[in-house]
Amino acid sequence: MRKLFILLAGALLLGLAAVNASGKDWKKVRIGVEGAYPPFSYHTPEGKLEGFDIDIAWALCESMGVECELVQQDWDGMIPALLARKYDAIIASMNITEERKQRVDFTQKYYQTPAKFVRRKGSGIEITPEGLAAKVVGVQRATIHDSFLSDNFGDLVEIKRYGTQDEAYLDMTAGRLDLLLADSIPLDEGFLQTDAGKDFEFVGQDYTDPRWFGDGIGIALRKGEEQLREMLNKAIDDLRASGKYKEIQDKYFDFDVYGG
Repeated sequence: MRKLFILLAGALLLGLAAVNASGKDWKKVRIGVEGAYPPFSYHTPEGKLEGFDIDIAWALCESMGVECELVQQDWDGMIPALLARKYDAIIASMNITEERKQRVDFTQKYYQTPAKFVRRKGSGIEITPEGLAAKVVGVQRATIHDSFLSDNFGDLVEIKRYGTQDEAYLDMTAGRLDLLLADSIPLDEGFLQTDAGKDFEFVGQDYTDPRWFGDGIGIALRKGEEQLREMLNKAIDDLRASGKYKEIQDKYFDFDVYGG
């Protein structure tokens, strides 16, 4: 009887632990952000963290009725830090790809953007095998653009990888790169429309192949955090229904970033 009681008690404790694990009371959500990807996340001259991703993060937490803490993290350490429980979710313009879904879960998308190349005006560089031969192309390290460039043009170009997009912009303006590849919105808003980017332009087509670029930009979470994922999905829907999403969008863009 004593052994049976111990076994039953143990089973009850395991059951309670499972319930608690699957039904966490989310009162505070820690969100990983980058801070070096304008106009989605960046620092003002006063050191304040701002951007579309940042405003979306605050608005989602308000909609969910939870306390929000933003945790800055370098891009190439984003997913490892999530898995190490440094934060609970990633809002950092991360594409929803099959490769990433092997490690983390995602919410629905909260925006999307194609990838494009940028060249110096007057360079005449074209995105063809002949035009790319022996060119130096900059890309942010550990991104979908890095994978796409390596898989499709790696035998034609020299790839220079950077920790942040801003570092790539600096080398482009200094003449150390022939081309840049990144999402079109940050390239346009964060580079081409600035004084530093006035001598550069888009070249070639939009790249949207889901094999590399996925199904839009989503919020990444650890696998199994289904309650938090549902809360975030509902909050995204609520922001769009209430007009708050458009309010944030219009602060940074003059076009629809959500897409079809």
